[in-house]
Amino acid sequence: MTDRAPSTPALGIGLAAATAAFTATFRGPRSRFWDRMTATGLGLGAYAIGVNPGLRRTRVGAREVALGLGSAASLYLTFKAGDRFARRFVPRGDEQIRDIYALRTLRPKEEIALRLATIVGPAEELFWRGLVQEAFMGRFGRWPGAALAAAAYGGVHVVTGNFTLFGAAGIAGAHWCALYAARVPLGALIVSHVAWDVWIFLVQPTGETAALGPTLDAIPA
Repeated sequence: MTDRAPSTPALGIGLAAATAAFTATFRGPRSRFWDRMTATGLGLGAYAIGVNPGLRRTRVGAREVALGLGSAASLYLTFKAGDRFARRFVPRGDEQIRDIYALRTLRPKEEIALRLATIVGPAEELFWRGLVQEAFMGRFGRWPGAALAAAAYGGVHVVTGNFTLFGAAGIAGAHWCALYAARVPLGALIVSHVAWDVWIFLVQPTGETAALGPTLDAIPA
């Protein structure tokens, strides 16, 4: 956590920028999804560091790696159970999960892993925890601020039009926000986010990944 919370105007600008960026990322031509996702990460991450310079002191050592991998493992087990529930009980859940996984086919897996590990995962933690959650906690208190930050992280995924992804983002956001409120170091959350992204998306998906039919150009995932 940082010494001084970001200002309310900085938070508002950041959330507006994130909403616009996520809309462009998930609603643009599917073939360029990873280019837009990477650009979104670069922009939001840079904005977070500019607003909250204390984020430059974020470090990843042995303790952060251990905490992060443990956090990623517990979140993966949660999603493993959630995958079965969503495919069985959520309307179009199976189709929407498969559509998310279809994004794996747009680029070589090694390239996607590199983008997730070096830009997307770290940038999301810098922005959503290091800026958004810090601002909410500074204004409303530690746990109410964490709840608001989790709601903001899940809420921005509404623009995807994919209810299953919206729910998944809400669960993942609540997990990382709760850990940050419990004073788990940001470096550990970066490790967690990166490890979870790569593992669940590229290495060991939670279930069937093949699309049931042609995917939409306007990405619902």
